[in-house]
Amino acid sequence: MLRHLPGLLLLLWQLLLLLPRAVPGPLDRPGFLRLGTRGPGGSPGRRPAPAAPTGTPYSGAGQHGGARGAGVCKSMPLDLVFIIDSSRSVRPLEFTKVKTFISRVIDTLDIGPADTRVAVVNYASTVKIEFHLQTHSDKQSLKQAVARITPLSTGTMSGLAIQTAMDEAFTVEAGARGPASNIPKVAIIVTDGRPQDQVNEVAARAQASGIELYAVGVDRADMESLRMMASEPLDEHVFYVETYGVIEKLSSRFQETFCALDPCALGTHQCQHVCVSDGEGKHHCECSQGYSLNADKKTCSVINKCALNTHGCEHICVNDRNGSYHCECYEGYTLNEDRKTCSAQDQCALGTHDCQHICVNDRAGSHHCECYEGYTLNEDKKTCSVRDQCALGSHGCQHICVNDGAASYHCDCYTGYTLNEDKKTCSAIAEARRLISTEDACACEATLAFQDKVSSYLQRLNTKLDDILEKLQANEYGQIHR
Repeated sequence: MLRHLPGLLLLLWQLLLLLPRAVPGPLDRPGFLRLGTRGPGGSPGRRPAPAAPTGTPYSGAGQHGGARGAGVCKSMPLDLVFIIDSSRSVRPLEFTKVKTFISRVIDTLDIGPADTRVAVVNYASTVKIEFHLQTHSDKQSLKQAVARITPLSTGTMSGLAIQTAMDEAFTVEAGARGPASNIPKVAIIVTDGRPQDQVNEVAARAQASGIELYAVGVDRADMESLRMMASEPLDEHVFYVETYGVIEKLSSRFQETFCALDPCALGTHQCQHVCVSDGEGKHHCECSQGYSLNADKKTCSVINKCALNTHGCEHICVNDRNGSYHCECYEGYTLNEDRKTCSAQDQCALGTHDCQHICVNDRAGSHHCECYEGYTLNEDKKTCSVRDQCALGSHGCQHICVNDGAASYHCDCYTGYTLNEDKKTCSAIAEARRLISTEDACACEATLAFQDKVSSYLQRLNTKLDDILEKLQANEYGQIHR
């Protein structure tokens, strides 16, 4: 019976290992985030930020489940050191889960000499720096180096691990960037046990040197020790997971923690026209075509292209509201098909000259007015006034038209004629005397006969004069309009 005792003890030990582990009492205390069965939303180290506007065409790097909407953030540059517990309490499969968690976090970051640099400090009773911040500058080599890490031994010297990270990993010689760079120094410590050395003082020194500490506890981790190691506020820097099987889920939480918000995607940029993301949460404003950026680097003003003298307009450049321009021409010109040069208009042919009598085109695309013969151009340079009505031939005088000035006239007769009562026609004096001598001037019949003959003569003369006047007017009109 005794010879079977070692085998029974070994079987009993294996059964005990399969029993569920007890949950530590301090889990119910405030000041840490628990992940597994329950846990509040939000991101570690950062308050939840507003969601990105829908349809924003930005795309962030390395987005995974649980991260903010695509494009709202880009990982900020960090000097990031993982401090991982590989004591014997961490089983090989669990240690693989820790390495997977580290690789997942690396996937969410922008890795490079000018972006995030990563180092790993492995500890148990001893401390080993697996690789420094300057060792790897791309994700592939980083993840391959993480995969090659092996557990150390017994013991949980968390304080020594933090001190080693501060003294050897976060140095300029090891690849950390100096204070002038303003690159945050961040350490994430992962442990499942109680530290076997003092952690509160060394953690305080690390934080005083500018290192931000996050503490991730797994399973039987001592919550009070996690709180002593982590930076303030504790509810943003202390995390707990019940098993290593769910530690990978923390990668998305840390992605949000290390997220540099993109103000262009969030719509908080205050750029009047165009917001351009520069990375690391920075941006600058630009203006639409035809506008220039004002001194406030946010608003835009229309560029006066006409003032730049690059418009190419032959005559007049006119600025438009949208920062563009168009060309116009001087009066008397029309814009050509090239929308820049101008050609002279024939305003006389267009009938837009307003001349009362005659329109005359000038070479420069302009015109001037003139008057018919016998008229003078008035001061308005468009209308005309009579200058010599006798010269016009419309006076109605049978023999002679005499100009009296000021646009007036009177009629006169040739020698041997006398002006009739109408002040226009004339009668021969000798004919009148002959008629008087051949008739009995005292007789009534003789007087009537004389009047009839005179009237007949006058009527025939008037008819002939009318014909002559019509011919003269027709001839003068023809000369004017040739």
